[in-house]
Amino acid sequence: MIATRFDTARLAMLPLQVEYAAEMAKVLADPNLYTFTGGEPPTVEALENRYRRQLAGPSRTDEHWLNWMLQYDDQLVGYVQASVTGSMAEIAWVIGTNWQGRGYAKEAALGLVGWLNEQAVERIIAHVHPGHAASAAVAAAAGLTRTEQLDDGEYLWTT
Repeated sequence: MIATRFDTARLAMLPLQVEYAAEMAKVLADPNLYTFTGGEPPTVEALENRYRRQLAGPSRTDEHWLNWMLQYDDQLVGYVQASVTGSMAEIAWVIGTNWQGRGYAKEAALGLVGWLNEQAVERIIAHVHPGHAASAAVAAAAGLTRTEQLDDGEYLWTT
């Protein structure tokens, strides 16, 4: 399974390329973006290295790492990703703070879930911090339901 380009109403979902690192470093530069996930803004070099690892993929033959950059009006605004093992996918989304509050995360997550469903993925999960109301709303809009299961301090949401 490989990430292929697809579009939603407003977003172009572009398969990951190392060349996106410089622009994405700017998108991910706000330290407030890491309030719930931890970490800090990555450098261009760190993103280039991360993207190379992601493009190389996992060592397990039954696992696929799929990553898309979200483009709106010719600029990158965030990303979505899915780690697919068998017929299950674990998904995540990040929208740069300058573009939050415009429905891009919801639109991207819905598009990603639809794309995964077309690939015969049967179960989709996401992890959402209990205090992150915006991500919980995105997960719900994408058709996921919160379980009571906590994994590393985050609720498991699933289809």
